[in-house]
Amino acid sequence: MGAKETKYRTAAGTDIGHVHLKVADLERALAFYVDVLGFDLMQRYGRQAAFVSAGGYHHHIGLNTWESLGGTPPSPGHTGLYHVAIRYPTRKDLARAVRQLVDSGVAIHGASDHGVSEAIYLADPDDNGIEVYRDRPREEWPRDASGELDMTLKPLDVAALLREAE
Repeated sequence: MGAKETKYRTAAGTDIGHVHLKVADLERALAFYVDVLGFDLMQRYGRQAAFVSAGGYHHHIGLNTWESLGGTPPSPGHTGLYHVAIRYPTRKDLARAVRQLVDSGVAIHGASDHGVSEAIYLADPDDNGIEVYRDRPREEWPRDASGELDMTLKPLDVAALLREAE
C-alpha cells in the first residue's frame, strides 16, 4: 500500500512531547528511569502508573502497568516500538549520561556515529529499546555532492566520549 500523495506537511517545530511505555513492574522501571537515567518523578497514580521528566516538564515518559503488570517483553520478530530516543543538549551531557549507565552496570547494545548525531543503544528493564544521543550542530551534518543529507553508520568511539564526562 503506497503513501497517499498530499500537500499537507507537519508544522516546523513539531516534536514528540512524550512516550508512554507499558512495563511489568513499576518500581523496577522507576528505579531505572529515575535512579539510573536521572529523570525526575513528576507524578504517580498509585502502584499502576508514573510520569517522569527532565527540567520540570509535566512528563517526557509515562510508565504504566495497566495492561502489562507482570508481563514479558514482546518476542523478536513482532511489531512494536523499536526504541525511544532521549536527546541530550551537549556532548558533555551525553557523556555524563553514558558514564552513569556504565557505572550502574547497564549493558550497552551498540554505539554509532551517524554523522548528524552520536548515539548509544541499550534497553530498559522491560527490554524497551533506548537510544541516548546528541545531535551535532546542523552546519556539521554531512552532505553528499548534491547537498542532500548523508547520514552515516560508523562506530562511535565510546572511550573518547566517556573522557568528556570528567
